[in-house]
Amino acid sequence: MKKKHTNALIHESSPYLLQHAHNPVAWEAWGPEVLEKASRENKLLLVSIGYAACHWCHVMEKECFEDEEVAGVMNRHFIPVKVDREERPDVDHIYMDALQLMTGGGGWPLNVVALPDGRPFWGATYVKKDDWIQVLGQLAQLYRTDPGKVVGYAQNLADGIRSINLIRPREVQPLITKKQLSETISEWSGYFDTYLGGYKRAPKFMMPVTLNFLLHYAHSQNDADLLDYVNTTLTKMAYGGIYDHLGGGFSRYAVDVKWHVPHFEKMLYDNAQLISLYAKAYAATGNTLYQKVVRQSLAFVQRELMAPDGGFYASLDADSLNEDGVLEEGAYYVWGKEALQQRLGPHFALFADYYNINSYGHWEEGKYVLIRDASAAEVAEKHGIAVETLEERLESCRELLAGVRDKRNRPRLDNKVLASWNGWMLQALVDAARYLEDQNYRELALSHAAFIKAQLIAGDGKVYHNQAPEKNRIAGYLEDYASIVQAFLGLYQLTFEEAWLQEARKLTDYCLKYFLDPDSRMFFFTSREDPYVVRRTLETSDNVIPASNSVMAKNLFLLSRYFPEGPYGGQSRQMLVNMQENMESHAQSHANWLQLLLYHLDPFFELALSGPEAGRLAKEFYPRYLPHIAMAAGTAESSLPLLQGRYKSGQTLLYVCSEGRCQLPVTTVEAALDQLIAR
Repeated sequence: MKKKHTNALIHESSPYLLQHAHNPVAWEAWGPEVLEKASRENKLLLVSIGYAACHWCHVMEKECFEDEEVAGVMNRHFIPVKVDREERPDVDHIYMDALQLMTGGGGWPLNVVALPDGRPFWGATYVKKDDWIQVLGQLAQLYRTDPGKVVGYAQNLADGIRSINLIRPREVQPLITKKQLSETISEWSGYFDTYLGGYKRAPKFMMPVTLNFLLHYAHSQNDADLLDYVNTTLTKMAYGGIYDHLGGGFSRYAVDVKWHVPHFEKMLYDNAQLISLYAKAYAATGNTLYQKVVRQSLAFVQRELMAPDGGFYASLDADSLNEDGVLEEGAYYVWGKEALQQRLGPHFALFADYYNINSYGHWEEGKYVLIRDASAAEVAEKHGIAVETLEERLESCRELLAGVRDKRNRPRLDNKVLASWNGWMLQALVDAARYLEDQNYRELALSHAAFIKAQLIAGDGKVYHNQAPEKNRIAGYLEDYASIVQAFLGLYQLTFEEAWLQEARKLTDYCLKYFLDPDSRMFFFTSREDPYVVRRTLETSDNVIPASNSVMAKNLFLLSRYFPEGPYGGQSRQMLVNMQENMESHAQSHANWLQLLLYHLDPFFELALSGPEAGRLAKEFYPRYLPHIAMAAGTAESSLPLLQGRYKSGQTLLYVCSEGRCQLPVTTVEAALDQLIAR
C-alpha cells in the first residue's frame, strides 16, 4: 500500500527513524549536510531525539508528528531532524545537557530548537499538540524579529554545555584512603532502601554498576550489613514485576517503590549487565535464585534478541497491540484475574498466592503484573506441600501461560545491532560461562566474540558503532571500544586464548591514539577525527550504563597487569586521580570508579598458571568470586610477561603475584587460594 507521505528517513537503517519515515514532517537524519542546509536556508534546526522502545516518543508521534497541521508549521519554519539516541549518543549527550541546564530535568522524547550551526536555545520533552504549535510559532517569530537575542542566548547555553564537561587533570596525589572510602559509603547508604532494595524513591532503576561495586566492597571488607542490602535488592528485583516471570529478562525500570509495575521495554544493555551481576552474586553467595535468573534471562536474550548471524538486537518495545488492535503499554505482559482462573483451573489459587493476584499485585483496570513477596518455602508451607511439588505445579502454570502469551501480538523489535551493547552481552556470556561453569555459554561467548571481530571491527582497530549497510555505518564511540575491550579481557581469562588479549590491547592502543584528550588526560567520547557540535564530550558519570571513561580506566588497569611496560597503568591512575573529588562528593554516580579505587586499596593479584595442567586447574577458580585477580594460563612457553620464563616441562606451577612481585610457586589450587586470601 502506497504511503501518503515519505521523507528522507526512508533511507536510514534505524528502526526508530524508519518509524517516522512516513510522517508528513520533512524529517532529515542527523549529519553535517543537514547543518549546511540549515545555514544555507537560514532556518532553525528542530531536533527531536528518541528511541524505538520509548512509550512517550510514540505518543508524541501520534499526536504531533503524524498530524498535517503540525507538520506544516514544522516544515515551514524549521529543518526537522530526527535522531535515534541509541545510534547517536554523541548528539544526545549535548542536547540532554542543554535541556537539563534549561529546565533542570530531562527525558525522551527530547526536543530541542537550535541555531543552524547546532547551538541549542530552547528544549522540552513531551509536548501536547496545541502547545507544540504555539511554542514553535513563537520561536520562529522570535528568530525572525530578534535573531541577536536568540544567538546570545544560544551562545551562553553553549558556554554552559562546555563548562559542565570540563575535567582538570590533577597532579600526582595520594589516593582516597580506606577510611575515607568507608565514610563515603556510609553517607551514601543513607539513600538505601534496606527493606525493598534500591534507593528510597520511585521510579526505581536497577543500577547494576552500583550493585556490582557494593557486592565487591561488601565481600572484600566483610561488611555483613552492606551485603544484606545487596542481597535484598537483588532478591526484590527478581521477585518484582520488573522481572518477567514467564519468559525471563528484566524491563528497564519500575515506576513504583516495590519493583512492581515496570516501564515495560526490555533493553539489551540492562539484561546483559544484570546477567553478569547475578552470575557474580551467585558465585559470592551460592543463592540458587540468582543462578535461575541468569539462566532464564539468557534464555530470553537468545530467544528474543539474538540475530541469525550471531549479533544481538537492541530492545523490545514497551507497547504492543491489545485485543482491540490498539497500541498499549504492557499489553503483552499483563493478565486479568478471570483469564488466569480460566486457564489455570485448580492451580489458580496456588499461582495467585505465589504471584499475588490480589490487591498487592493489582496494577490498574483489573490488570495484574506478576510479583512475588515470599520465598517458595514460605508459600509451600502455607499450602501444606513440599517445595518440590510447589515448583513443579508453578512451572506447569508458567509454561501454560507462556504458550498463551506467545499467541498475543508481540512487542515491536528494535533490530539495531550496537557495538557497545553487544560488548556488554559478550561480557554477560563470559560471566555466565565462568561462574555457572557452563560449556554452552562458553561456546556462545566465543561465537559472539567472533561476530564482533568480523562485523564490527576493521582491520586497523577501528570499531563501528552499528552493524548496517556501508552508507549508514557510524564511527565507533568510546563506549564501543570500552565495552568490547572489557569483554575481550574477560574472554581471555575464560579461554586463555592470547588472541583475545592482544585484540583488547590493539583496540586500547587505538583509543590512546585517537580518543585521548592531552589536556585532561581523559578520553573523548568521539574520536578526534570525527566532527562534533558545541563540544567533544568527556563521559565520566556512571549511570544505568557505566561511563565509558570509567570502563576504559578499569580496562587500562587490567592491561597493565598483563603488559606492565606499557602506558596503561599510569594512564589509568591519572584518570582515577582526576575523578577523586567527584567520587567522594557523588558516590552514587561514580560506582565504577570506586571499584577501580578498591583495586588499588586492597591487594590486587595476578594469578599465573603454567604447565600441561594449567587449563584444567584454572577452571577450578572459575566458580569462585575473586574480583581482585587477573588470571593468565598457558600449557607451553609464552612471551606474555606474566607467563614468560615460567614453563617447566612436565610440571604445572601456580604463581600468585602482585605488580610483578611473586610468591613462591605452588602446585595446588588450595595453596594458591591460601596465598590469595592471606592478604
